[in-house]
Amino acid sequence: MKIVSSILPPEALREEVQKGFPQAEFLFYKGIETAGESFYDAEIFITYGEDLTEEHIHKSKKLKWIMVMSAGMDEMPFKACKEKGILVTNARGIHKIPMAEFALGTMLGHVKQMAALARNERDEVWDRKLPMEELRGKTLLVLGIGAIGGEIARLAKCFGMNVAGVNRSGKDAAGGDRIYSISQLSEILPKADFFVSVLPSTVETRFLLKKEHFAAMKDSAVFINIGRGDLVEEEVLLSVLKTDQISHAYLDVFANEPLPKAHPFWKMENVTVTPHLSSITKNYLPRSFEIFKHNLHTYIKNNKDYINVIDLERGY
Repeated sequence: MKIVSSILPPEALREEVQKGFPQAEFLFYKGIETAGESFYDAEIFITYGEDLTEEHIHKSKKLKWIMVMSAGMDEMPFKACKEKGILVTNARGIHKIPMAEFALGTMLGHVKQMAALARNERDEVWDRKLPMEELRGKTLLVLGIGAIGGEIARLAKCFGMNVAGVNRSGKDAAGGDRIYSISQLSEILPKADFFVSVLPSTVETRFLLKKEHFAAMKDSAVFINIGRGDLVEEEVLLSVLKTDQISHAYLDVFANEPLPKAHPFWKMENVTVTPHLSSITKNYLPRSFEIFKHNLHTYIKNNKDYINVIDLERGY
């Protein structure tokens, strides 16, 4: 059983995985190009999901399972995988702790004026009149209240926030005081002080947010996007921010990454740019490999108990 990885984890993690599965041949590379011909003989492939093309899939000789070590699947060649009957699983769920902490840190930083305080410290300005606020009593709207969104909601409630969640169906989900369907989004938006999106990129979510959604929000509202950059067209968001329809946008994801130099977002006072790192900590790969190890045991034993199997039609 040949397992090829285009991810090169730390040596200790590689040794741990190899020790746990002595019957498998593991080959770890930094990038699929480095893997070269080894990929085409692999039965199992480990990837971040950004390096595979339809050509790779069609030319593979023995590939049966792809483990994607991330939740985002934007660039995966699902059609080719379906045609060849390849199992695809991912690392959904590992992001909930770092991304929830990132979202809460962003909201706390906003109400406690951390950016202004940092500027004042740099400029040696002693200003006790900065308007400090609290999270308690404010309303958080979480767009995409699944594993990550539910953890954001749980932490927000620890701070005394009111939490509404939005998912496709409007069915109950952990964390929210009330859950709305996407079709009801405009109903709850006017109540939101913070609007956090953790939605993936799919056909259904691409450019989901329109001008009218932002028009429905308070002018004091804060938009935080840690999901995917194609949730809203950039021109729409730029227009919203230039006309102060909301007070601030914290953007960790963009339609084109890295965000180009001289892009207007970099210089806008009511935008904070971060480089798509809300999910990244030193625990990322160890958590991903825990899912991989569970699924590899399943692959070897019964082929029935996989975690995070991807629907190749829907892409998630």
